[in-house]
Amino acid sequence: PLCGLSLDRPRLMGILNVTPDSFSDGGDHATREAAVAQAHALVAQGAEILDIGGESTRPGATEVPVAQEIARVVPVVAALRAEGLRVPLSIDTRKSAVARAALAEGADMINDVSALSFDPELAGVVAEAGVPLCLMHARGTPADMQRAPRYDDVVAQVQDALSARIEAAVSMGIARERLLVDPGIGFGKDLQHNLALLRGLPLFHGLGLPLLLGVSRKRFIGTLSGAEAPKGRMPGSVAVALLAAQQGVHVLRVHDVEETRQALSLLRAVMGWDE
Repeated sequence: PLCGLSLDRPRLMGILNVTPDSFSDGGDHATREAAVAQAHALVAQGAEILDIGGESTRPGATEVPVAQEIARVVPVVAALRAEGLRVPLSIDTRKSAVARAALAEGADMINDVSALSFDPELAGVVAEAGVPLCLMHARGTPADMQRAPRYDDVVAQVQDALSARIEAAVSMGIARERLLVDPGIGFGKDLQHNLALLRGLPLFHGLGLPLLLGVSRKRFIGTLSGAEAPKGRMPGSVAVALLAAQQGVHVLRVHDVEETRQALSLLRAVMGWDE
């Protein structure tokens, strides 16, 4: 189980960016009040986990100071727990101090886009708390990751890199059964790399861990569909989410929860997954 949720069917992780500059919804929920309201809206739409982030990791983004990231994220976590919201809360952060502060207010897991390579102290915080951790593959930093990324075999190389990070996490005291992996679509990958990873999703089950995928509203969807504005990429995002669900992805990280939930309900019925 992940935060008490069985993984016998795809679970929906709603994205809650408490940032002024995220690529799709930067500024929409930058205040505590707006973020709390959006959290309740996402849960009402069917989100089973919320992923709260206070630092944009879009291509070209710069690092946010720790104190500022804490000031964005932690009051939202505290407010949601004070209101009695029981949905698991994931914290999208690379930083140990942010993770520690959010976990102290009732957060349930950590989603690290750097797979423990940014802040070496994050592993100790996660290990001590005994919470789940998602290790995502990225090449470079958000500031430079999209500058002509190159691979000989992107699927094999991402698999190998994630395998190495899994072993590093375990060596730092994190129980293997607490780990998830994410191939990191769009993080140091071009269009063809992203497509190859999506075709190769079943191979990542060889790592023996739950698989999380975040493709919602990303640039490659706009490139392929002609939807220039990120908020106009919902149909393409749902299409990729359904593809991922058919390939056994356990957690779908999405902006458009209601639309994805409805599409998944039809997929389950047609495929007979609930029988």
